[in-house]
Amino acid sequence: MFELLREYQLNIMMCLTAVCVVIAVFIGVSNVISKKRKIILIFLSLSGAALLEFDRAAYLFRGMETPAAYWWVRISNFMVFAMTLVILFAFNEYLIDLVMDEGKLKQVPKRLKFNKYVAAFGLFMLIFSQFSGFYYSFDEHNRYQRGPGFILAYIVPVIIFVVLLTGIIKYATNINKNLRKALITFAFMPLVASFVQIFVYGVSLTNISIIGMVIVMYVFVVLDSNEALERAKNIEISHLMKQQSSLYNLFDQIATAFVGAIDAKDKYTKGHSARVAKYSKMIAEESGMSSDDCANVYYSALLHEVGKIGIPDAILTKGEALTDEEYEELKKYPELGKEILSNIVEFPYLSDGAYCHHERYDGTGYPQGLKGEEIPKIARIIAIADAYDTMTSQRSYRDPIPQQQVREELVKGVGTQFDPEYANIMIHLIDLDIDYRMQEKTEINEFDDKMEVDCKEYRSYMSEGFLLGGRKTYMKIRCTPNKNNEEQLCVPAIVLFDSLDGKVYTTARQIKEHSYFEYGEVWLDGHALGSGARNLKYEFNRKNEEKCQCDVYESGESIEYQLEVVKYRDHAMLKIENDYDSMEVIVALPDATSNIYMAFTGEHCHIGDLQVESDTEPVDENYIPRIATEISYINRLEGDVPNIQIEGYRTKESQAIEVQDGMEIYFHAMSLPTARLVWHCPFINLYYSSDGTLEGDDYREYALVRLDGEVDDSGEFATNKINMKKENDFTDWEDWKKISKEGFDSGVLFRKKGNKVTILTVNNGISIKNVTTIKETKGHVYVALTGDQVALTDIRIRR
Repeated sequence: MFELLREYQLNIMMCLTAVCVVIAVFIGVSNVISKKRKIILIFLSLSGAALLEFDRAAYLFRGMETPAAYWWVRISNFMVFAMTLVILFAFNEYLIDLVMDEGKLKQVPKRLKFNKYVAAFGLFMLIFSQFSGFYYSFDEHNRYQRGPGFILAYIVPVIIFVVLLTGIIKYATNINKNLRKALITFAFMPLVASFVQIFVYGVSLTNISIIGMVIVMYVFVVLDSNEALERAKNIEISHLMKQQSSLYNLFDQIATAFVGAIDAKDKYTKGHSARVAKYSKMIAEESGMSSDDCANVYYSALLHEVGKIGIPDAILTKGEALTDEEYEELKKYPELGKEILSNIVEFPYLSDGAYCHHERYDGTGYPQGLKGEEIPKIARIIAIADAYDTMTSQRSYRDPIPQQQVREELVKGVGTQFDPEYANIMIHLIDLDIDYRMQEKTEINEFDDKMEVDCKEYRSYMSEGFLLGGRKTYMKIRCTPNKNNEEQLCVPAIVLFDSLDGKVYTTARQIKEHSYFEYGEVWLDGHALGSGARNLKYEFNRKNEEKCQCDVYESGESIEYQLEVVKYRDHAMLKIENDYDSMEVIVALPDATSNIYMAFTGEHCHIGDLQVESDTEPVDENYIPRIATEISYINRLEGDVPNIQIEGYRTKESQAIEVQDGMEIYFHAMSLPTARLVWHCPFINLYYSSDGTLEGDDYREYALVRLDGEVDDSGEFATNKINMKKENDFTDWEDWKKISKEGFDSGVLFRKKGNKVTILTVNNGISIKNVTTIKETKGHVYVALTGDQVALTDIRIRR
């Protein structure tokens, strides 16, 4: 290896010289290195180039006996030793500047100051050697010969290298990681080369290694500078982002406070704008918008009613229906909102939401009567969120509308009032919100152990409803007569009912809005009365012949009641017991789909100290004695597959039918009496499983098409594109539900080509075309009929 190096070292030196000069030029034009370090690095690079050129000249003129060669050999050898010390001195200065600057030192480290003296001593000894031959001399043929003290010429640089290495290690924490590697390499590698140089003659290992380290050091300096620039850029970006975040926070606080002041004009709209903004952002996120676009939607929604600042308070806070003139005045607020927000030129999208959120997708809205995608996207989203919050919030004339009824209104408005894409996203969010958290927060009387019912007149106060289920629930309550009511009858009671939100309602409007239906009343002193139930029977047994409940209440004492309540399909049972008597009540509901709630009330009494616990296992069909025959709505003609009565959401499905191109399925459908909502109708389930059954291995659901024009799919196994159209014979959704309850015949056509299945059907004026694209075909595709609160009979298949 050394022989090869000897052969090519002059060429290597020439190349390295050129590299050093180029590096010096690059450093000179660089703007990322401090002025002092730039001077040192340029000096270091040019010194390296000079070292190599003088070393190369020493080899070229060696042995030549001309007068010029005589001087060149002596000058070049002197400069080789001198430039080595100069390079080390320059490197020492670079390290001093680095540790002083990065380490914030006030004084030059002693070891680095010591290196200056060592370098000066080395230079003195070099000059002395020129006259004494201590380091080297030249023979009669003009050839270099080592002198008696040549070892000292290597020891001096080695001492400087060692001291530099210790300095780098000591101040390592103050030096960038990449630069620290370069400095250690610079100090260590020439040490090794110097040691080898002692035993290898004719090869400039030390000089070449020093120049190599100069090049390596330059590379790492550039990397360090780039990292410093990157850090500075990141700091600046972080600073700008913090400024932007602060501005956004300021804007958010100002906007929130501003709209809060507007909303506060009417106690029934307090918090409305903030909730609309929240729901709008949720819709935007579900639709796949970017974070910036979602933020734009949020702030536009937050300010969508800013124009109401120009509407008289008398109109905004009026607790009854507006006159035509007042309504026309109110309709001006979108225009006012546009005028206000158009002045915010940095956020032009803000005015879109304020101005256009009362436009309707079918073009019948205001103020411009825009249609479809003519309406700005932001406004189409806000329109849905605004309608949702209006329906789910308390108003002076009504309670919040139950969420299922709100969902129905959104379904009805798809394609007419609302953009289908964003309306279906909101419907999906409702389906996910099983606890009804997306609503105005109000104080309600929860049915829990903190329940307190304080009644004066009968039914003057009602508890929240408790839903009876298939597992036995045990309750304890304590009833105390009201004070100062010695002559008044004290009777606790239970109301049995059903409603969309589990609350008791009394006014005609509330009863209609919440589908309230009352089955009967139970007085805990031993009486019961059925009203809407098919049948109600009760049995009362006195346990204490000497004392009854009324005697206890007349004495001002309280009574503890133990209750056991349960429901099985279309029957419910209540067992009530206390120290003086017991009572058993059995209620026959309209059908198995009916829910039954119980709410505590009474007369001149206080009910509290509620305790509730339930069994883990459901009761069987024999637990409640039947007092009425079970009603079936499928005792009709049967077709190719058995009839099914679906009493809840997909509680039953028909037999599987393999989908074939051109296949048609015909059936008769009738919504059950308890059906209240538009999606209480038949569904078409498109799926795959290994054996064709719903319980089969590797079950994959591709689509669930509802005859009201909805499609459910997770998107995991297939994509669906549905087109729902209202035909000329469609009147309105109330008629559609009425026809569904009366019963109708339906036909469904299937088209299958490759991985695409098209479903076509028209029912009661609703035309549906759904195209399912299956992502990975596993085998046969199957279809099963199902639904929610609907009976399907006479199911026939035509292939």
